[in-house]
Amino acid sequence: MSIANKQKNPPAKVEEVRTDPRYKLVDRTLKRFHYQQDALIEVLHTAQEAFGFLDDDLMIYIARALKLPQSWVYGVATFYHFFSLEPQGEHTCVVCMGTACYVKRAAEIIATVQDEFGIAPGETTADGKLSLATARCLGSCGLAPVMVIDNQVLGKETPDTAITQLREVIATPAATAATSAATTVEPQEGPQP
Repeated sequence: MSIANKQKNPPAKVEEVRTDPRYKLVDRTLKRFHYQQDALIEVLHTAQEAFGFLDDDLMIYIARALKLPQSWVYGVATFYHFFSLEPQGEHTCVVCMGTACYVKRAAEIIATVQDEFGIAPGETTADGKLSLATARCLGSCGLAPVMVIDNQVLGKETPDTAITQLREVIATPAATAATSAATTVEPQEGPQP
């Protein structure tokens, strides 16, 4: 059911809002910004961090708290690539499709990931391990082609190094992956077209 169809329905179940501690995180952010409408993006970030994605009920809750039209909240959430309306995988991979990255084989990286893991951009593997996304530009053109795995920027990737990186990340237990996400990864050197 889309957000447009829920406009007549109440937001997230009142009981769920009262008992789910994740809503308290959202409420804290709302209070910190004094329920200002221009804090929408910050509130959406907090909500996504707390819930993992922005579902319709959560966006309705935020719209009502900020006294914004639901269509405005939905429009902002769908405009920016870092917001997700669907549950994400345990690991995320974002491939830059900006001009510099595209020219240096980013489309090949995506095609290889699609073949290897059976998912297209915007999808998550059936086991919930990996989500694939694309971005228009990540602002790291000097490292093209660039991909981001679990918030780690990896530069000068090739289709082969991308698959190797993803296999390693997926094979790593979640607790270890979170710890290693704080480390810096040097750009991969690979053949250039």
